[in-house]
Amino acid sequence: MIDFLKYRYICAIISLGIIGLFIGTYAYKKYTYGSAFTYSIDFTGGTQVLFKFEKPIALVDLKNILEHQGYNRAVLRQFSNNEILVRVPEFSNDAQGLATKMVASVQSDLPDNNVSILQNEAVGAGVGKELWWKSLQAILYALIAMLCYIAIRFRSFAFGMGAVVALAHDAIIMLGVFLLLDREISITVIGAILAVLGYSVNDTIVIFSQIRQNMKKMSGMPIDQIVNVSINQTLRRTILTSVSTMLTVLAMFIFGGEVLRDFSLALLIGIIFGTYSSIYIASPVMMAFLGKRDQKDIRRPAPISS
Repeated sequence: MIDFLKYRYICAIISLGIIGLFIGTYAYKKYTYGSAFTYSIDFTGGTQVLFKFEKPIALVDLKNILEHQGYNRAVLRQFSNNEILVRVPEFSNDAQGLATKMVASVQSDLPDNNVSILQNEAVGAGVGKELWWKSLQAILYALIAMLCYIAIRFRSFAFGMGAVVALAHDAIIMLGVFLLLDREISITVIGAILAVLGYSVNDTIVIFSQIRQNMKKMSGMPIDQIVNVSINQTLRRTILTSVSTMLTVLAMFIFGGEVLRDFSLALLIGIIFGTYSSIYIASPVMMAFLGKRDQKDIRRPAPISS
């Protein structure tokens, strides 16, 4: 049997260190550049077009061409396979028409390099701010709902706190990795975070259910031993579920192209740290909040109905 709780303090220090690194990076980028995260068109507003070039082209050359054609303040990001994402602050209800016009302008200066459109979208600035606020609300409401559900389901506030702290840990880690890698925060990334929260809490509930059962069966044992036994009993299921899901997401990350890259990256990070937090964050936090009265209530056998 693996003694998982033996390393709970070390893991807590590691998690706090990683979160501290993210907070420091956020403060530095906010002070230096005015904005810490790189937001997609979903939140900033404007129009973005994903171009596919037949031949390689330097970003500085494409930026000069766009400025010459009147598209000032364009933000460019280069991906593999000669794909370049161009974001301009201009907003148009006809995103396809604006994208076609941009292609024609670029093509006129690059007659020997065929240019095609892979993706285009336009979002107004007001809509972008509203989406950002609603995204934060969605994550907050999800955490509160899970706290209430688990507290009622397990008849203990400690179980709810353990699950919510682990979920908040996962969300912060995912956002922190995107901050360090300077990847865009888009509406699909927020969707991936919410999906991971649901995935992670499912694994946590399985472990908590086993702990609750063992607290009734092993009433004379200390709580840390019961938790250790419960984690080991559910370890095979946790590993099989996480690895099989991770392989699917990894395939999507490698072969899904740039359109799915950020979405699959968020899922991949979430699965890894979600599995880690279910073992090393949720259970220790639950133990810290679990009082002797809670243990007696959970260990008390259910009344036999006549």
